[in-house]
Formats: sequence, structure tokens, C-alpha cells
Amino acid sequence: MRLFSLIFLLIVAGCSGEIYLRDGVTDGDTFYLSERALTDNDPALQSWVTYSLTRSTCQLQIGGINPARESSFDCELTARRLMLETWTDKQSMNPALADEYLDELLSIQRAGYLDEYVARHFRREHWQLPDGIDIRTYRRWQRKNVPSHKPEMRIVGSWNYARNVIPK
Repeated sequence: MRLFSLIFLLIVAGCSGEIYLRDGVTDGDTFYLSERALTDNDPALQSWVTYSLTRSTCQLQIGGINPARESSFDCELTARRLMLETWTDKQSMNPALADEYLDELLSIQRAGYLDEYVARHFRREHWQLPDGIDIRTYRRWQRKNVPSHKPEMRIVGSWNYARNVIPK
């Protein structure tokens, strides 16, 4: 938790409104939260802040010349699990809270299909998937239980190059 707080503070310190794109993809070596993420206490938004920070931290841990372009199955899965933990915590304080996407994703997790969900909807060609992923069984379950579910990815921030944001 201490590492998460430190990373959060470093990200907040360098917020910028500029977004750099290369080949139509957000580019950079540092993740910056949006201003709204810092000022809006909406429980669903704050769950997505957890997702965004977790995913970007994992991308930085993978490393490479451009962390914004890095991804792995474990990164995506961990970010979604922590997002759901945040959402569950928020709902425990206010049981009336509802968000169609987060509630459906929570039902997918409770049914034991979060791994399959991530592999099915967000998989990249280079990802190493763990043994035991059963996408066919998940798809049958999905058609019966959440047939109109639409996968979402709400990144609450942007990647940029620190050298373009932090004064020298």
C-alpha cells in the first residue's frame, strides 16, 4: 500500500493536459491522472482510478522503452481485481450504489470467470495465459447470465513523457 501511495503522489505531482500519440496510441514513459480523478469522489470513477493506477504501475514494472505500450495478462487481471475490490468496498459503505458494468463484472468474478473474461475480451497476441483458461465454458455462462455485457476500459489519465512535463 505504501508503494501505491508513493506512485500515486508522483503521478499527481506531474499532471498535464497534453496527451502524446504515436500510431494512434497514447504514448509516454509516465502516467498522469486526470484532474477529475483527483476531485470527483464518484465511487465508480474511483474504482476506475484504482484500475488505471494499478495497470499503469504494472506497465512501468514491465519496463521497456515505452511503458505505455506494455501489457500482460497478469497486469490486466490484477488491475480489474483491484478495481472490483474498490467497488465492493464502496458498495459495502453504501449498498444502494450501482454501476451496470462494475456490477456485471463483479458477477463474472463471483462466478469464477474473471480470468476467462480478461483473456477473452482484452487478450494481446504476446500474452502468456495460465493453464486452465476455459473460454468456451465462460462464453456459455456469459450468454445465459450477462448476454448483453459490453467490455469496458476507462483509463482515468494519460501517458506522457516526463521530460515534456516536468520542468528542468
